[in-house]
Amino acid sequence: MTATEIIVLVVAIAAIILVVGSIALVAGRKRVGPPTTPSVDSGAPDAALTPSPDQPLIVESSAPGASTTTLERPEPIASRLVRLRQRLSGQGALGRGLLLLLSRDPLDEDTWEAVEDSLITADIGVGPTGELVEKLRERLRVEGGGADQAKAILAEELLALVDPGMDRSLNLVGPDGLPGVVMVVGVNGAGKTTSVGKLARVMVAEDKNVVLGAADTFRAAATEQLKTWGERVGVDVVAGPEGSDPASVAFDSVKEGLDRGADVVVVDTAGRLQNKQGLMDELGKVKRVIEKQAPLSEVLLVLDATTGQNGLIQARVFGEVVDVTGIVLTKLDGTAKGGIVVAVQRELGVPVKLVGLGEGPDDLAPFDPKTFVDAILSA
Repeated sequence: MTATEIIVLVVAIAAIILVVGSIALVAGRKRVGPPTTPSVDSGAPDAALTPSPDQPLIVESSAPGASTTTLERPEPIASRLVRLRQRLSGQGALGRGLLLLLSRDPLDEDTWEAVEDSLITADIGVGPTGELVEKLRERLRVEGGGADQAKAILAEELLALVDPGMDRSLNLVGPDGLPGVVMVVGVNGAGKTTSVGKLARVMVAEDKNVVLGAADTFRAAATEQLKTWGERVGVDVVAGPEGSDPASVAFDSVKEGLDRGADVVVVDTAGRLQNKQGLMDELGKVKRVIEKQAPLSEVLLVLDATTGQNGLIQARVFGEVVDVTGIVLTKLDGTAKGGIVVAVQRELGVPVKLVGLGEGPDDLAPFDPKTFVDAILSA
């Protein structure tokens, strides 16, 4: 072999060694790189992530500055009320039907039976319907008049039935500097967790510092849903692993609110009606542990307005479990029968305070009786 051939061979061997060494170095770097740190939501076993009695179950901090996500500014209350009447316009069918009946001359027994049927079909309830028909019959007999007079009388009596004198304000102020604590109850599927998220937006729109407690621990989706709502407006969410004790999460939520100096703590709860006794025990425990730190300012019951009489049964069950102070009616748009407002207030003796009007994030508004009646009687 010539000297030139030897040089070429040495260079080739050196090149091969260099390539192989480079490949090995890259592979080694991949093997010895820093381990991946499991996140709290990953479910990876890690003793450091296991909640303890001394460790608040904070899984998401959505406070301003905690992330680079652009926070949304919720719609103010005033513009929500403007949209309330627009969304309730679907209730007008009831009013138009009643006005058509009351404009008949004469108003015979068949007509009054038709009026009763219309009101009962609208979920007002048998008792309130009887009272309303009796008052309408008496006033129209005495005052008489045409269609305009009938509409004015109907408006007055419907408004009295909805009861504008009930206090529909939300009590969000705790005593002695403590945060207001709101416990939200209702069956799964009624829009409970969504209502909690929307309620947080109402409070943020009023510049309140809010903490949410994800105590519906039996549904992982509920916790994830609540965290998403919180992230959008910069609200912290306290949660625990799926299946953890709801009362423990509620306790930690209120504790976190106290430690942070929050204005309001809102606690979402589980709503399983399969076992009534179990539900009573669970909600009773949640209520007791909350009140060890701060008194409850509100207990809001969320009901689906489209469920009619089933909603009244739910209201009755929850009324036995906790002292409900207000009602949130979801889906109170063109698909619902507006009489449920009257029926559920009569059932529990507490006011409808908030109504859900659609799928939008700000489609939750204070309930206004006059706006509601005007919408029912709209042309």
